[in-house]
Parts: sequence; structure tokens; C-alpha cells
Amino acid sequence: MMKRDETSATDGPHGDEPAGAPVRASRSHRDRTQTTRNDILVVAREEFAANGLSGARVDAIAERTRTSKRMIYYHFGSKEGLYLAVLEHAYGAIRQVESQLNLGDLDPPEAMRRLIDFTFDYDEANPEFIRLVTIENIHRAEHMAQSATLGALNVSVISTISTILQRGQARGDFRGGIDPIDLHMLISSFCFFRVSNRHTFGTIFRRDLSEPQTRERHKALLQDAVLALLAPRP
Repeated sequence: MMKRDETSATDGPHGDEPAGAPVRASRSHRDRTQTTRNDILVVAREEFAANGLSGARVDAIAERTRTSKRMIYYHFGSKEGLYLAVLEHAYGAIRQVESQLNLGDLDPPEAMRRLIDFTFDYDEANPEFIRLVTIENIHRAEHMAQSATLGALNVSVISTISTILQRGQARGDFRGGIDPIDLHMLISSFCFFRVSNRHTFGTIFRRDLSEPQTRERHKALLQDAVLALLAPRP
């Protein structure tokens, strides 16, 4: 079986392609390369989330993606380079979906509810993302600090919150004096905690945090709490 890092003999001007094929072959090669890279990132995300940086095995990632360790190191340089790329890919995914919410089309209170709704549901549906963030905190964000991409990626959510706050303040829906980073931390912390601590918290208090009615109650609780915080004061 041909692995994905190998190239077919027909990819080029001397294969079965007619004149002009080198451009198409080159594009096809780039597409395959990008597909292989994305496949590696998806599988590596699962491996790192399950086993941590030290416990993850590049051999296992290579086997599951039908490629080779050599090709993984070619794309990412090292195991640590792959781990950092996984972090960038994970944060990029949430920010990309976030950018498609069209919050500017909603009234500020509804936009804030929608942002909370998205953050809550995304964390619930992506426990691997939560585990990756927890793992990187164990490493004191030393890998994240090496990335210029991650800083730029996460500016967008703060800009989104700032815009909602400014629109709400201009309309009289929200009070002033709220730091957007503080608000992001407030929203993220509740959503994050429910996933990262669901087993210990659930065991201590005999409560299943994944139960649908509990999820919806918690989501509404967070939305109401944030909007109460933002409400104008007498």
C-alpha cells in the first residue's frame, strides 16, 4: 500500500497526464500534502489530549495516519513542533467558527447571549481542546510562548467582545468599566470548569454535568449572570 508521503509515478509530465499536467500535478501534490498535514494534526490532537506531551507517541500518530515518522518530522520538525502545531490548530478552529457567528447583526444583549451559547457548546463538544489547554498549563505555557500565531489568533475574540460592549454601552444596554479580557475570562472559566472538572465535581456532588437539563440550566445561569453584571447601575 502506498503511504501518503510517497508520490505516484504518474504525477508529472512523464506520466499519463497530457500537456500542461505539471501545473495540475503540482496542485494535486499540494492538496495531498495539506490533506496529510491536516490528518496528522487531527490524530495528533487526540494522541496529545489522551497522553500528554511526554506520553504521546509519534509512532502511533504515524500508524494511524498511514504515513511515517520521517514525514511527520519533515512537516513539523520535532515532537514538540507537532505539539505546538496542534495547539495552534485547536485555537484556530474555535476562533474560525467564532468569526462566523455574525454577532454584529444582533442586538448587544442577544449577541452576548449568543457568544456565551457558542463558547458553552463548543467546550462541551470538544473535551480534547480543554485537555490540551490543561496540559499546556502544566507546562506553564512554555510552548505557547514560542508561537506568534496564537497571540494573533486570540486577539479576535477580545475584539469581538469589545465591539459588543461598545455597542451595548452606546445603546444604554450595558454599563461602562468592563474589561473585555476580564469578561472573556469570566465566560471561559465557567465553560472550561464544567468540562475539565466534570468527573471530580460530579463525584463529589452526585451530579451529572452532561445531563441535558443540567447543561441548559447552567448555560442560562451563565448568560443571566453575565448580562446582570453588564446591566446599567442606578
